[in-house]
Amino acid sequence: MKRILAISDIHGELKKFEQLLEKVNYNSSVDQLILLGDYVDRGEDSSGVVEKVIQLKENGAVVLKGNHDDMLVRAMNGDKKVWDNWTIRNGGQSTLKSYQYSLSIEQGEIIATVNEHTKSELMEEHKTFLENLDYFYETDDYIFVHGGVHPTTPIQETDPYVLIWIREEFHNGYNGDKTVIFGHTPTNSFHDCSDVYFADNKIIGIDGGAVFGGRLNCLELPSKKVYFVE
Repeated sequence: MKRILAISDIHGELKKFEQLLEKVNYNSSVDQLILLGDYVDRGEDSSGVVEKVIQLKENGAVVLKGNHDDMLVRAMNGDKKVWDNWTIRNGGQSTLKSYQYSLSIEQGEIIATVNEHTKSELMEEHKTFLENLDYFYETDDYIFVHGGVHPTTPIQETDPYVLIWIREEFHNGYNGDKTVIFGHTPTNSFHDCSDVYFADNKIIGIDGGAVFGGRLNCLELPSKKVYFVE
């Protein structure tokens, strides 16, 4: 492999994702693509993004789970608390619409229905795919993860929930030997712009907040060259 290419937090932005892959001239035969999660929610084509990600994984991409992907799985598996949080606060409504669900509100709860002609086997397929994704990927030099790593717990022993949700404790406390590439926290919260964030303590944040009007970033390693689309 000549390059590692890391992308995170696509959030249903299929057009931007495809434009970015074209911009970096991604070639699965010579490049290792690593996707750090959050394929769904908020953007308009979550189902299209997941379908694209499945194809990329079949061609050798490393595909990790994000907290939004985990919320979809838990919500669609019947966890009512997660369902309410996902659909009301975290962009799940746009995801459901991309799978042709009709939405209504009953007593403050989002109700999702499909008619018999569009009943979503696709959602079931995609849910199973997302459910079985890994939480981290490690090389000799790097750790790739959605949220971050716990500063004092070996990654193999860390609760997966921590790996997809952790923020400040990781940002401020990490002092490991390997460089950690992560998404989850938009980089404008670190340095007031959507550029990739290179911290002094060997952490690199790549979530440019594309779905919020920022950038979809791609970090090339080991060169640390950055590509993006807006």
